[in-house]
Amino acid sequence: MASTTVIIQQPGAVGGGSGQWSSGLCNICDDMPVCCCGFLCPILMDCYVANSYGESCCLGCVPGSMIAVRTHMRLSYGIQGTISNDAMMICCCGTLELCRMAREMRRHNR
Repeated sequence: MASTTVIIQQPGAVGGGSGQWSSGLCNICDDMPVCCCGFLCPILMDCYVANSYGESCCLGCVPGSMIAVRTHMRLSYGIQGTISNDAMMICCCGTLELCRMAREMRRHNR
């Protein structure tokens, strides 16, 4: 008789981080070049974040793709959250969140 394993919790973070983003959503002055790029040309920021994270820069032009990048980044860096929160942050706070993602990557030397 075969047994069935039921997973009731998502796997933990790979990166062993602090559980929080290193900067707040509105801490745009923490990295002025990222801030300026993000607000002057958001599509360029999408491409920069995707490319810096090791994906094709064209990924930044695909609608919804940055949700997947944010989710992977959050899990890799040990940041708590959910996929639904990732989607809400990208959809509702797009440029601010992309700038925070770029700051996080720079903090992790990526």
